[in-house]
Amino acid sequence: MVKSIKAIRTALMTVTFVLLCLLVYGFYAVPDELYCIADKRESVNEIYTITYGKKIGSDARRNFGQSEKYEAEVSLLNVIPVKSSSVTVKSRDYVEVSGELFGLRLFTEGVMIVGTDEVDTEMGTVSPARSAGLQKGDVIYSINGTKVKNSKQVSDIFLKAGAGSMTLEYIRDSRRYSIPFSLAYSVSEGKYKAGLWIRDSAAGIGTMTFYDAGTGMFASLGHGVCDVDTGEILPLSNGDIVSAHISGCYKGKSGKAGELCGVFNPEIKGELLCNCETGVYGKADKISVKSPMPVATKSEVKTGKAYIISTVDKNGPEYYEIEITKVMDNSSQNKNMVIKVTDSKLIEKTGGIVQGMSGSPIIQDNMLVGAVTHVFVSDPSQGYAIFAETMLEKVRALYGQEKISAAS
Repeated sequence: MVKSIKAIRTALMTVTFVLLCLLVYGFYAVPDELYCIADKRESVNEIYTITYGKKIGSDARRNFGQSEKYEAEVSLLNVIPVKSSSVTVKSRDYVEVSGELFGLRLFTEGVMIVGTDEVDTEMGTVSPARSAGLQKGDVIYSINGTKVKNSKQVSDIFLKAGAGSMTLEYIRDSRRYSIPFSLAYSVSEGKYKAGLWIRDSAAGIGTMTFYDAGTGMFASLGHGVCDVDTGEILPLSNGDIVSAHISGCYKGKSGKAGELCGVFNPEIKGELLCNCETGVYGKADKISVKSPMPVATKSEVKTGKAYIISTVDKNGPEYYEIEITKVMDNSSQNKNMVIKVTDSKLIEKTGGIVQGMSGSPIIQDNMLVGAVTHVFVSDPSQGYAIFAETMLEKVRALYGQEKISAAS
């Protein structure tokens, strides 16, 4: 009897201690301001639940839905009060998921320096670019006050300048600098040269992630288009997307990434507005419309079975099984998940994730949770992915900027 009483007492003390720990943890871990989706508004997680009080505000979200703010009480196991919080309840976002292949043509704002070279002069070899402090990755913005648009324009300006000095304006790390710049006379070529290798455009294929009917905008790639020599994101001046079709595929293998091969079609489907770390975005009016799909919030993404939608052959977009092996709500903008291809059919076709599949939508629990961004070169079956919510936030921000520009 005594042993039974001691066992019951020990069990009660253990339960009390655990509940006390959960109360203390909940008080500090549950934020004072919570955000919930309208169709999942009852709980913070499996342990802490929300009891709604009076409504304290509402806000129209740029015609994309309504958000409402409430006073709320958070309780442990729906019984024990933990703390008071305010809760903003947002309506669920929907987009039209794609997975289609497209061609991309991008022209830079200014011209990017992709390399420097030496010029053979009568006094020996010199490098005008390096002497002026220019580096690979710098973007030449203007020369003598004239904004630079392409490589040919720069070559023409240098040709006319000859031995004269000029003022060169360039951008590095988002800061603009102005320097005097002079060419050097090449003995072997008989002309003045800058000792610069420059680039003004890029082209390739990628995968469309989604189209947002409310804004008329699309999101793709999940990462920016970078220069192949510098690795820097190319500053966008203008560009467009065109339809494309698969012409072949180089399978990925350990140590070497594979690649989808595509052929551009003449039909222009949209214009580019942004090339940044989270993807390539733009306006489009010729995207095939599909049934809207809900967008998962970052907190709803979990490890486990999922699917990607990719175009890897003439059959068009198809679902392929993957596993989300890790979710990382960290500071990285486009490496929020680790995914692994488990579909034998896709592995047979491509070896896993290959170049050109960037932007492939990731579906979990019938919601868009993210997009493929990178492949692990050491293991093509694995790669990184970005949260879909991050890409949609960028779409909405760009749309807001477009409306402000149109009104001004």
